[in-house]
Amino acid sequence: MALRRLGQILIDLGTIDEDQLEAMLAEQAARGGELLGRIGISMSMVTEEQLAEALAEQWSTTVAQLADRPLRGEVLEIVSEPMAQLYRIVPLELEGNRLTIASAEPQKIQVADELRVLLGYDIRVCVSTEPEIQKAIEKYYSSATDTVESIVDKMEGDKELEAAAAAASKDGPIDLTSVEALAESAPVRKLLNMVLLMAIRDGASDIHFEPFEHEFRIRLKADGVLQEMVPPPKHLAFAITTRIKVMANLDIAERRLPQDGRIELTVGGHPVDLRVSVLPTLFGESVVMRVLDRGVVSLNLEKLGMPADMLRRFRQMIHRPNGIVLVTGPTGSGKTTTLYSALSELNDVSEKLITTEDPVEYDIDGIVQVPIDAEIGNTFAACLRAILRQDPDRILVGEIRDVETAEIAVQAALTGHMVFSTLHTNDSPATVTRLRDMGVPPFLITATVEAILAQRLVRRICTNCKEEVVPDADALADLEVTSDQIAGKKFYRGRGCEKCNNSGYKGRLGLYELLIMTDELRDMVIRNASTEELREVARRAGMVTLRDSGMIGIYDGLTTADEVIRETILEA
Repeated sequence: MALRRLGQILIDLGTIDEDQLEAMLAEQAARGGELLGRIGISMSMVTEEQLAEALAEQWSTTVAQLADRPLRGEVLEIVSEPMAQLYRIVPLELEGNRLTIASAEPQKIQVADELRVLLGYDIRVCVSTEPEIQKAIEKYYSSATDTVESIVDKMEGDKELEAAAAAASKDGPIDLTSVEALAESAPVRKLLNMVLLMAIRDGASDIHFEPFEHEFRIRLKADGVLQEMVPPPKHLAFAITTRIKVMANLDIAERRLPQDGRIELTVGGHPVDLRVSVLPTLFGESVVMRVLDRGVVSLNLEKLGMPADMLRRFRQMIHRPNGIVLVTGPTGSGKTTTLYSALSELNDVSEKLITTEDPVEYDIDGIVQVPIDAEIGNTFAACLRAILRQDPDRILVGEIRDVETAEIAVQAALTGHMVFSTLHTNDSPATVTRLRDMGVPPFLITATVEAILAQRLVRRICTNCKEEVVPDADALADLEVTSDQIAGKKFYRGRGCEKCNNSGYKGRLGLYELLIMTDELRDMVIRNASTEELREVARRAGMVTLRDSGMIGIYDGLTTADEVIRETILEA
């Protein structure tokens, strides 16, 4: 049944009249579609209480008065403070498997769906006012804020949970009923939910769950560096990994073979993909979850942080009708984001774009994306052959891993296609050497490769605790710069604060090295010139190396010498 319009309900309740509704609708159009109720409050035509009453009428629910309503501790324990703050909710009561919550925005029906997945309860939504929600969160959570530490402390002393974990994880035949019950238990759910919320809040790229002989370690990778959390009790390793496997629809009875899965969540309005990899180890199963927060990824070349001149030349390369553009760098250096940003710019109804990836990381409308599955023979090479029969204009090959894939990519470029791909090499000139070593003839490299972009990600200095420092002599020696060369230059670091978790860094900065194949470089490739010779000629032609790009970042006060030293190598 269609919902009654909020404006009509407000009129029926006698809160506003027709003229006031017209004024509110006009203001809503001027503000670009802001919620009508919030507009009514801002125009002093509707109070918070009147809006709550109207929303309850619209969504066939009740108004919850939170001011004088005592909330039981066992109900509050179900929803952690980060979850309550993120979703702007307060848990009211638990009856059987139904959890009643108060929300100021019952129209956000996805909140109930997300909580149902995260908490495992049926969710009933009541309406309250935003000020009451905030007061209740401050009242009930400020004195007993849930943290990973507090949850772990409670788990340490839970003898029943320890006994259940020991029974479920023993060697021999698995009792699936007891294993599933353990994985669905409230403490295990709560700890895992807290870790996921923290990872997404802090912008972590990976979550590691690692079993060792005497401990079970959880680490988050944020800004390219792993940070350890308080380790949960060792006996809960099996329960936590089983809970992850249940969420990823993996086989919980299989503990001897690697497994890969995927968890799709929407957290706080952000669509989040979690790629799950389970690996059997000596002391249990190691789990790594790759976090892909599609809601915060901006696939835009302008936002990659390339210098303006380099961006202009890179754009010229990707708009060419045929050839190969390669992006190189280690895992986690942002290669995929760069290529997707290029494809997003080229994504036009007049051209056919096809990608083949392992796995498909971002879903882009208008681009045909094919996942690789080597187990059934759908390799990069096999998939690329099939793609060429699909009449593509531009092709993205996730990675050139072998000579067969390289040769097909070359043939595709020779027959009028633009091919984008990645390789794992230290810098741009070394990529030419890698292709030669793989078995691609030099004359085919020179005929097809148009540009090679090498990149790294270094951590940005936290702007909240940034301070000037005197550069360390050892760091200057590692950078191979003299005191004369840095005369008048300023160096900075992050002192460490709450906003950056006392690391001194917040966010990341891209370092780029763009090699464009000139006629001189092509002649040298044909003559089998060394990597060092290619690098020297490319630098004379205007190529800014990764180390030079890092030095610019240091002098601009964006990153530190230690970061540049860690992520770049000195050219021979």
